[in-house]
Amino acid sequence: MQLSQRIQAFDQLGKSLRNLNPEKLDTWSQAAKAENPWFTRESVERSINGLGEFLDSNKLTEWTKQYSFDHIKPKNVGIVMAGNIPMVGFHDLLCVLVSGHRAQVKLSSKDSVLIKILLQNLTEIEPGFKDQISFVDGPMKNFDAVIATGSDNSARYFLHYFGKYPNIIRKNRTSCAVLSGAESPEEIQALGNDIFTYFGLGCRNVSKLFIPEGFNLPQLLDQWRAYENIIHHHKYNNNYDYQKAILLVNQIPHLDTGYLLLQESERLVSPISVLFYEYYADEQQVKHRIDQEREKLQCIVGKKSYCTVSFGKTQSPGLADYADDINTLVFLKSL
Repeated sequence: MQLSQRIQAFDQLGKSLRNLNPEKLDTWSQAAKAENPWFTRESVERSINGLGEFLDSNKLTEWTKQYSFDHIKPKNVGIVMAGNIPMVGFHDLLCVLVSGHRAQVKLSSKDSVLIKILLQNLTEIEPGFKDQISFVDGPMKNFDAVIATGSDNSARYFLHYFGKYPNIIRKNRTSCAVLSGAESPEEIQALGNDIFTYFGLGCRNVSKLFIPEGFNLPQLLDQWRAYENIIHHHKYNNNYDYQKAILLVNQIPHLDTGYLLLQESERLVSPISVLFYEYYADEQQVKHRIDQEREKLQCIVGKKSYCTVSFGKTQSPGLADYADDINTLVFLKSL
């Protein structure tokens, strides 16, 4: 297949996702939720809409035009996928397939149903992809390069097993927001989307706020009431109850909204249902702090010059918004 053929196939897949009927969405969502209770219909629909948005021939052409992928020797690229949010590994798969390489896919046990459905639809659109995709249940073999996503602990295993091959190995990341105190109510409400979408399970979810000294924290809570129904999800509620008990038993000062716990902490990664915040005295202090932690941060939300994402946009990445800021197409081209 030529690059143009691959792009047209993904464009057709995108059209099918954008026009997915509610009955089929219900079926997909129920299957995904049976595998992973965190995958609600809303979460699945949001992920599908995100994929449908960038699976567009014009966007795909613009994204790939500088790489000359019609003239590469196909390699076997192993993809070890995460399963924290629906179809989170699809972008890696898209990169491998659109570049003309072959994908050996090791699915997460928490997110296998939806990826298989998408690939079945893709191969029905373009049968030529059937020979470029295989699934791996046990250890990976006969691969030339690897893209693996996991935790800091699993990354050590990945480095040991895959270290002698060309690789992209991703560790835990999170996102933060920098507030100045001059944000509008609309911007604060949009920040809630960055915090609560996917229950805070993704690396693009904001888990830490940097706020100026004297900032009025309760003003945030008034704008986030639209998200209070999150507490009715049983797994989220269990996390909330557990984290609240820890704070109370240890007499740790915190704010409790009834659906979110706010705790002052220098740490970046907060538990599910908890949002950390840290005060800063001046602009240089917070910039220096973020520079120190840059390798652990996926998105920096705010309006400062060093921020990377505007309020409410962390869960709407584009094709060139690569995980860990590593350009996957450059890596694949180098093979």
